[in-house]
Amino acid sequence: MHVVHILRKYNPSEWGGTETAIRQLCDGLRYHGLGSVVYCPRLDTNGHNVADPLLDAGCTVKRFKTCVPVWGIPPARKRQMVAVGGNLMSFDLLGSLWRDTQMSVVHTHALGRLGAIGMTVARQKKVPFVVTIHGGVYDLPETIRRDFNSHDGNGWEWGKVFGLLLRSRRVLVDADAIVTCNPREAELIREHHPDRQVMVQPHGVPARVYQQDHRAAAREAFPWLGDRPMFLAVGRIDPVKNQMWLVEQMPALLSRHPRALLVLAGPCTDEPYGEALDRKIEELGLRDAVRLTGKIPPGDPRLIGLMQEAQAVLLPSLSETFGLVILEAWAAGTAVISSRTSGARQLIEHGDNGWLFDLDRSENFHASIDQLLGNRDWRSRTIEAGTKRVVNEYDSTVLSARMKQLYENLIDEKHALRYSA
Repeated sequence: MHVVHILRKYNPSEWGGTETAIRQLCDGLRYHGLGSVVYCPRLDTNGHNVADPLLDAGCTVKRFKTCVPVWGIPPARKRQMVAVGGNLMSFDLLGSLWRDTQMSVVHTHALGRLGAIGMTVARQKKVPFVVTIHGGVYDLPETIRRDFNSHDGNGWEWGKVFGLLLRSRRVLVDADAIVTCNPREAELIREHHPDRQVMVQPHGVPARVYQQDHRAAAREAFPWLGDRPMFLAVGRIDPVKNQMWLVEQMPALLSRHPRALLVLAGPCTDEPYGEALDRKIEELGLRDAVRLTGKIPPGDPRLIGLMQEAQAVLLPSLSETFGLVILEAWAAGTAVISSRTSGARQLIEHGDNGWLFDLDRSENFHASIDQLLGNRDWRSRTIEAGTKRVVNEYDSTVLSARMKQLYENLIDEKHALRYSA
């Protein structure tokens, strides 16, 4: 079986949870004998060699040209839209997919125009068309939904014409199967598309990789760690990930735990937000208490080592459909404290395998920190419960077998319809 995956963004230097989930899926499919070809936007590398984790996972990676089909927006805003994969259009993806004579399934991880191109080719070639929703469609806070593809009301979006021609609004309507990692999202999808097949497919992690001890790699790369109690937030520097909220909590946290250290690990995909974050750190006098690592490749021993060194992994996100980093933290043997996003609520049982807090009630966050540092036995029990759940329910090889079964069922259905016509 030959599976075609379509990505709206794939830049190894701006790696995030979606890219990790796709890599784990492709790695698991390869374990079960399936080949994966990943179609993704072309990168401007300025002639430099760039490490490619998907190639390392045994995938074939094919790049296509993209553009942001909006005239009259500032270059910084355009770069930001490319970084998050919003509003993209491609004129050569259609031809590249059409020339792929081996495809058995088209599996898009992008909606909009890129997803619609995959849908068009799948229909013409009479192969199954599967859509995975990574960031949420219906289960999103209103502010996130409103701003997701906004270009600030400026410029002229000429790409809407191609969206109409490609029927981009019908990507979910015409999908043979819709996959989401979030049960609440699945429930809402079924309400809007009652005749579609919807599957809840959690993200997975290769637990064995995160259980290897990589603390030495982290300490060598980041000698400023010292022996301070460290808290880690992993994710791209972006308003949705809400690192600013954590920085604003640090003065109160330091008043009770003066040696605490906050580490923010991830690439900056929103330059204005990154600059505002840096100014806030300076304004609050936190240069010694808050450190940014910048981008770290996925599965890098330094990142796993940081997780293993941390007292807890913190997730202050405004929205997380799933929260793959929660599983990674558990697999690495680390406690988790998260805001009450829909994804975190599906994974964390408050006080059992982690802690949940409300962003508008910071006292709950601080109480969790105090409890975690003050009761080592309780911290150990929550970690043990989280690790057990990862191994039993979220190992990537087990989950990829379910996806393989979905593909096979859809192919059988297509064949049955073809021969009955």
